[in-house]
Amino acid sequence: MSVTSKKSLTFPGGIHPPEKKSLTINSKIHTGFMPKEVAVLLSQHIGAVCEPLIRKGSLVQAGQKIGDCDAYVSAPIHSPVTGKVKEIALRSHAVIGRIPAVIIETLPAHPVKKGCVQFDEEFDINKYSVEKICEAVREAGIVGMGGAGFPTRVKIEPNPRLPKTTMIVNGCECEPYITCDYQIMLEWTKQILIGVKLAKKASGCSKAFIGIEDNKPQAIEMMETVLNSLGTDEIEIIPVKTKYPQGGERQLIRSILKKNVPTGGIPPMIGVLVLNVATCAAIAEAVVADVPLTHRVVTVTGEAIAEPGNYYVPIGTSIETLLEVCGGVTQKSARVIMGGPMMGIAIADLTTPTTKTTGAVTVITKEQMGMAKFERRETACIHCGRCLAVCPENLNPTRIAHAVKNNLMDVAKSYYITACIECGCCSYVCPAHIEITGYIKTGKIFLARQKKKIP
Repeated sequence: MSVTSKKSLTFPGGIHPPEKKSLTINSKIHTGFMPKEVAVLLSQHIGAVCEPLIRKGSLVQAGQKIGDCDAYVSAPIHSPVTGKVKEIALRSHAVIGRIPAVIIETLPAHPVKKGCVQFDEEFDINKYSVEKICEAVREAGIVGMGGAGFPTRVKIEPNPRLPKTTMIVNGCECEPYITCDYQIMLEWTKQILIGVKLAKKASGCSKAFIGIEDNKPQAIEMMETVLNSLGTDEIEIIPVKTKYPQGGERQLIRSILKKNVPTGGIPPMIGVLVLNVATCAAIAEAVVADVPLTHRVVTVTGEAIAEPGNYYVPIGTSIETLLEVCGGVTQKSARVIMGGPMMGIAIADLTTPTTKTTGAVTVITKEQMGMAKFERRETACIHCGRCLAVCPENLNPTRIAHAVKNNLMDVAKSYYITACIECGCCSYVCPAHIEITGYIKTGKIFLARQKKKIP
């Protein structure tokens, strides 16, 4: 089926901010750089924190497992470089503060990993059992590389209580500036599709859909071409409308399947498995080539970056080192964001290391900050309803924000504060310049503290 004959699917609500992808849209993946030191965090996923398997002074090989945990919801970590363990010490994490990390000094004489493993030979899915696929994914330490970092083995493993029938692969990349997933769809197409086939078999899904935004026609065409050469195997490429946050798993399910994930629920509750394209490529490497997840593609971008592009980065590389590799900044920058400008997290410590979920580093200039809405004076809500119109979860964001502001947490809960996906659409369109998403994030922290889930 040709791309032009397909109607782009969508979901209610959402916005279309400036895409800003031209800075890196034609940037091929840069490979081969080796940092002098990496700090591999012992927690890079949802679930139990890993315990170190090595000690200070240990010599480690690239790909060696250096941290693990017996808990079911967890994923081991591996060294991306060959080197010597300098220490096990605290390092900054963009979300949860300072946590233990394995600090490794690189031995420069050892070879650098050049890029994703290439699969040139014919692929035979029958060589791989469900058990072998799941075990390889677990041992490789693969987690969701498009968002929260949920251990992939747990997602793909068959579950009789919540059987999965449909798999959706997320190739949308709706966040402004970011192009890492787009580039791997062009360069690592076969690996992605092999990973899709493996995950589909392991999970028991009978059908798989790969959702790609319709502003990426080259990626759609490339994926369809390679898919046809591999055999369809109940896999279909689906163009979806270019809109933010089309890449949210709930929104993508709604666009493609016209189904709603229950509030507070997860996709398997309606028989759906959602994986990111980068995660699928990592699955192929783990199962077919026995290669653990030690590197990932990161978009380093922003008008202030000297050489913006997509870089194949050893996990644990500091943001400071990554910016140096990209030529540094050319004008006064105001914020460095891990992620994109809509859902990313601003960091103050440039020694913060990259993790398995770091898809981008975006540098915002002082001039851009001066034009930003949060630099303007907040005024009273005018009850215009714009936040209701764009909310992809059909919430009332302003009511939630005002409840949090007045410490009425019971009211916030009654308006389903926990259902908010923190996409930032409401803040983006608010004419009163109210940082609605910020209030909601704060409210969630208050609730977590009430339940003693966080200090």
